[in-house]
Amino acid sequence: MKYQVTISNRDNTTYRVDNRRPLLDNLREQGVDLPYGCKYGGCITCAAKLTAGNVDQRRQVALNNRQINDGYVILCVARAKSDITLEVGVESHGSLFRNPFIDPLQPHELKADIATVKDI
Repeated sequence: MKYQVTISNRDNTTYRVDNRRPLLDNLREQGVDLPYGCKYGGCITCAAKLTAGNVDQRRQVALNNRQINDGYVILCVARAKSDITLEVGVESHGSLFRNPFIDPLQPHELKADIATVKDI
């Protein structure tokens, strides 16, 4: 199935994407210059902010609950589940990072597998 992706911070440019393939691959093939690193969802190099619509990003392992709740997606594994609107590039990363010494994450903001202490 094909969906429309609008990149709001790139003059609302629109693209058609195949929901069976990661957004990063779909968009780069159409000439969108996007950074990426690992291509398996383990880093946040290709993070973007989803401002409308739905994606499936079950394969990502890099984002914590706070980042997910703030709308961030990992483009190398995310697949569109509807028409979506994204903000891409470093200008979209306003709340992606925060200083853990000034504003540490609370346990509920971490992923359960990170926040759980395991007995050795």
